[in-house]
Amino acid sequence: MSTLENLPSVAALPPSVEQERRRAARRRKLGFCAALVGVALVAPLAIYPVFLMKLLCFALFACAFNLLLGYAGLLSFGHAAFLATGGYVTGYLLSQYSGLSTELGILAGTVASGVLGLGFGLLAIRRQGIYFAMITLALAQLVFFVYVQAPFTGGENGLQGVPRGELFGLIDLKNNLAMYYFVLAVFLFGFAVIQRTIHSPYGQVLKAIRDNEPRAISLGYNVDAHKLLAFVISATLTGLAGATKTVVFQLASLTDAHWHMSGEVILMTLLGGVGTVLGPLVGAGVVVTLQSYLSSGPLGDWVHVILGLIFVLCVLLFRAGIVGWVQKLIRRNFK
Repeated sequence: MSTLENLPSVAALPPSVEQERRRAARRRKLGFCAALVGVALVAPLAIYPVFLMKLLCFALFACAFNLLLGYAGLLSFGHAAFLATGGYVTGYLLSQYSGLSTELGILAGTVASGVLGLGFGLLAIRRQGIYFAMITLALAQLVFFVYVQAPFTGGENGLQGVPRGELFGLIDLKNNLAMYYFVLAVFLFGFAVIQRTIHSPYGQVLKAIRDNEPRAISLGYNVDAHKLLAFVISATLTGLAGATKTVVFQLASLTDAHWHMSGEVILMTLLGGVGTVLGPLVGAGVVVTLQSYLSSGPLGDWVHVILGLIFVLCVLLFRAGIVGWVQKLIRRNFK
């Protein structure tokens, strides 16, 4: 008998061994996630909480966009419309109705973005590729011009002085530390929704549609309905990020509705790694950090140029994004 025949086959491993490997992998993943949450809990003790809150809001924005692009294969150039809608609706309600609690204001902004996402999706979802992207961009520009003219948005001045209020009537959100932990809870909720979505049977169908849509149709799946639901979920979570951001900065402005914001979230997602769990987090962290530190220095006028150069280098050298490149490196060297 040869030496190769004496070696145990991977396929011949007992089921108990394979189950133990899966449990070990699951424990490592849970341990890593717990470590990240632990770091997030103590982070405001070392870093300015407002900066961290901005980072978490944009990270949720990027994660919501990644659900659409990375797992459904739909490139939207209009996601800024949902970010702005969540912010404007929440800011207007909290400013005009003093008795409205903060959580209800954020919920209203989130729902409004979801409804707008449904309208966008019904118009755009039957198109693919660049046609889908252009339709979302055109619709987002319509929303932008509506917000420029609408009286309740404050026009170019925006909605200023939006009250943070109290959470459940008990926790004063004017305290930055309390506000940070609320934003962290919102981010973890949104992140958990995304993870549950992509690891569910529905998420597996989305991946199948992304990889081979004609075959998914031949298997009997209602492709348009699945893509529409993904679009609405992504728009709703984007609205949640926008509503939370408005409460954090007590401001809702046209910047969130501009097409530049849609470009920024695409940059964050591609830079971190499309279709990866942590890619949008890393991409948002890099972009927000560079914007914050460069804008206050001598290179403030060159922020967009520097971000563009980083994006070009990432596309040329790290096509899978930062996280995707790290994952390939680990698989290559630690099999």
